[in-house]
Amino acid sequence: MPAGGYFGRALVVDVGDRAAASAPLPLGDDVLRAYLGGVGLGTWLLHRLAPPGVDPLAAEAPLAFVFSPLVGTPLTTSAKFAVVAKSPLTGLLTDALASSRFAIAGKLTGNDAIVVRGRAAELSVLLVDGDGARLEPAPELAGLPAAQAELAARERFGRGWQTAAIGPAGERQVLYATVSHDGRHAGRGGLGAVLGAKNIKAVLVRSATRVDVHDQVAVLAAAKDLRTRSFGPATAKYRELGTLANLLAFNAVSTLPTRNFTAATFDGAPRLAAEELHELRGVARNSCASCSIGCEHIYSRKGGGSQRMEYENVFALGPLCGVSDPDDVFAASARCDELGLDTISAGGTIAWAMECVERGLIDAPWLRFGDGAALLRALDLIGARSGLGELLAQGSRRAAEIVGNGSIAFAPQVKGLELPGYEPRTLQSMALGLAVNSRGADHNRSGAYEADLSGEHDRLDGGPAHVAAAVGTEDRAAVMDSMILCKFLRGVFEDPFTEWAALMASVTGWDLDAAELRTTARRIVLAKRVFNLREGATAADDTLPRRMLETPLELGSGRTAALSEDRLRAMVGGYYAARGWDVEGVPTPEDLAGLGLG
Repeated sequence: MPAGGYFGRALVVDVGDRAAASAPLPLGDDVLRAYLGGVGLGTWLLHRLAPPGVDPLAAEAPLAFVFSPLVGTPLTTSAKFAVVAKSPLTGLLTDALASSRFAIAGKLTGNDAIVVRGRAAELSVLLVDGDGARLEPAPELAGLPAAQAELAARERFGRGWQTAAIGPAGERQVLYATVSHDGRHAGRGGLGAVLGAKNIKAVLVRSATRVDVHDQVAVLAAAKDLRTRSFGPATAKYRELGTLANLLAFNAVSTLPTRNFTAATFDGAPRLAAEELHELRGVARNSCASCSIGCEHIYSRKGGGSQRMEYENVFALGPLCGVSDPDDVFAASARCDELGLDTISAGGTIAWAMECVERGLIDAPWLRFGDGAALLRALDLIGARSGLGELLAQGSRRAAEIVGNGSIAFAPQVKGLELPGYEPRTLQSMALGLAVNSRGADHNRSGAYEADLSGEHDRLDGGPAHVAAAVGTEDRAAVMDSMILCKFLRGVFEDPFTEWAALMASVTGWDLDAAELRTTARRIVLAKRVFNLREGATAADDTLPRRMLETPLELGSGRTAALSEDRLRAMVGGYYAARGWDVEGVPTPEDLAGLGLG
């Protein structure tokens, strides 16, 4: 009998030979209790199903849609799922989370995960419901934006289906293409390219059953309490202005990356700030499925229409590229949505190319910092993989390897994944989190910037306190991403691991406590590390671009923000020690034996 919240099985579909098999997922300490769901379970599945050294775009490379034990419950923000695969951008494990009705319908197909392998003979869609899986040719969807593909699929197959689709960039295997659904995106690492390589335009799911919880009364009480707390001060910023509220705040403390990380403040920031846009262009506020926070803020666009804007897409397509006109940034964000491009990687790669043009390394005089029309032109070329876009579709690391001439030193990436909107030299806990994270430069799997901005330690002087902050935030993220709950709820939990254990216990019936969940967090972090080591990662990858380690920033406060290689290496060494790994970042045989990956 499955534990509450689980079905105890994954559906593995080979779209090449049209075969599907249900694989049991043991409910005990070795799998589901050990890895929970979401990112944790996805990591375990990739260990089992991805051949060592597999090309991420090969037919045999698996891509997993992974659900959680909380999805389908009334707990706020629980309608989330993870997409997990080996990244074509980094060559390492990648995962991306998304919120939508796809999560609920996908789980209620009767599976804890849906794994896609193989390559369809022609552009197709995969349908999964209570009757299993079937493949349908869909040549009419070729070239459509994901949102239009969703509408067309619903019209063809019926309104009961929920759809996750790729855009033109995924079909053309741009290495940072996204998977999209309900206007939301599983954005980072090129998961859309993996699906495109399988000739799958969309995955459709339809509810067919229900999933039970252990203690319905306790779950309902917890849901009511969590909903009440979600309206409190810990989430006020997200409700009132959305994540874009970070823009002016980060600019004020010199941590807003500008013009490819050559500066940490942007003179044009006020024009792009939530405060101004809210007054002049704010038209609506929206929520993800099953969410009571409502962080999504929608703004009017010049010439008609509207656009959802977040801090990360504004940072990457605005300050990072030197663009201050909100209409240009809105248009660029919309273009990324239409093409199915990760805005962070797109902006980071274009900003790198703009600097290459300035230095005479790329012959494209039209591509200049601050030029919104040039930004849009570059995005179109990337989506089409045409001209300069063929180079930029590779991401900044691979493009720098092709261009050479030392351009890798200022390519804004870690392990091949472009940096998010946090300046490492002025946020040194975050610098460590970015350097060691398994996914690459990532703000969602390491929220160490919280400690830097808390005032609890000197954010410009990395040391042991910064190591502890990086480890702690990474562990908390590992659990939240596996249960799955939205990170915007993190501030409402006073004693997170204890409260999370109680939530999980009410759903599953397991006798969980905080100590066990802390062990689970470390297991998930370790399993990610082990996968990457298997795929060739080394301690040398746990670093930052040379620019961050060799070029200090002079701040308006009169201080200098400098992050030397020696300081970063010392913090990385402290991180390895805190994890119980050796000086090369390799776990002990005893730790490996406890992962249950054999």
